[in-house]
Amino acid sequence: MGEIMVSGMKIMKWRGKFPFLFLSLTYSSVAFAHGGGLDELGCHHNEKQGVYHCHGGVLAGQEFSSRDNALNTKQPSQEQLIKPLKGTARVVDGDTIWIGNTKIRLHGIDAPETRQKCYSKNKTEYSCGKASTDALRFLVGHGLIRCNGDTYDRYKRLIATCYNGSVNLNAELVRQGWALAYKRYSGDYISAEKEAQEAKRGIWAGEFLMPWEWRRK
Repeated sequence: MGEIMVSGMKIMKWRGKFPFLFLSLTYSSVAFAHGGGLDELGCHHNEKQGVYHCHGGVLAGQEFSSRDNALNTKQPSQEQLIKPLKGTARVVDGDTIWIGNTKIRLHGIDAPETRQKCYSKNKTEYSCGKASTDALRFLVGHGLIRCNGDTYDRYKRLIATCYNGSVNLNAELVRQGWALAYKRYSGDYISAEKEAQEAKRGIWAGEFLMPWEWRRK
């Protein structure tokens, strides 16, 4: 057993199997001297300084006089925390696009499949899947498309809400009658669908199978 100096302090050192055990414990106690576990906000009370200090979450690095004060602080919305994906888009079908190397499935809507056929009001068969794709291609145009999303589906597509300027592409496709509100996953576009149905726009002008029913067949 010997002695070493750390920050001007004399510390005993053991020879043999655990030479650094005492040092590890010493540094650990220094690192968490203001300690206590973190709560669900990623924060804890620093008793020595008398503040509520945050190490994680959206409040990381901030200090407050109390937990209540922290809770009353305006926090960024989930959409603000998500970094938008921006770029020119390539349209795959009525609810899918590519931006760069990212394949994107438009959130909350379901459009007729590429090979799907529907019937117009005079009972004439037409390619509603192609019409839906053309409608999205027209909305996308040549502008810079911005998409917000943070989850992926089982096909590794980013699920996102996309915009051309201020135009919400997801909502506008439903409003024009070339896509449906995908109620199984979201209720965001139910009112837009009702508007299209009442005005008999797009596929609502005639007869069609719901895309999810057509896929089952």
